[in-house]
Amino acid sequence: MVIPTIVATEAQIYLASRSPRRAELLRQIGVRFAVVDGDCDERQLPAESPPEYVQRLALTKAQVGCAQLAALALPPLPVLAADTAVICEAQILGKPRDREEALAMLRLLSGRTHQVLTAVALALPTESRHWLRLSTSRVTFRPLTEAELEAYWQTGEPRDKAGAYGIQGRAALFITHLDGSYSGVMGLPLCDTGDLLAEIGIQWLIL
Repeated sequence: MVIPTIVATEAQIYLASRSPRRAELLRQIGVRFAVVDGDCDERQLPAESPPEYVQRLALTKAQVGCAQLAALALPPLPVLAADTAVICEAQILGKPRDREEALAMLRLLSGRTHQVLTAVALALPTESRHWLRLSTSRVTFRPLTEAELEAYWQTGEPRDKAGAYGIQGRAALFITHLDGSYSGVMGLPLCDTGDLLAEIGIQWLIL
């Protein structure tokens, strides 16, 4: 899916992400945005805890986005970024590299409760200031059969998602319980995002 880039002069913020889910969630609350590059090295550092990991990546992505504004001479609007990690059995499950890794992740999640951490960062390109929020959710999967795992892989949904599943897609059929933020599991906790935007004067309820 190609994310339509909004003309910067119409935007209120930049989103340092190419995720169609995050774009969809921002549109849901009526925030006008343009997309900038927030790509960075996503390898976990030695001894780095999962909360530290997602918060560092979210902030790094926001800072990369700020650097892009300067390099491209774009208007210095606030930059929003996020990072999501699925945690199960003390493992951070990122986006699967291939079918085998995706199925291994889904087997690990089958019949278990796991955590989903999503960090949101907001940075101002004209100031050395940033804000961070961390959303923690617990998701429980029912036991899954090998046939279900293979069928789910064939839908294409697992390929670009942390933990190899998307709560907003067919994986909803697997989830028996959610304790936390649905939008956070999807990739951008809207309550936290709205709070951060309010911190810089963007009142999303009266846009």
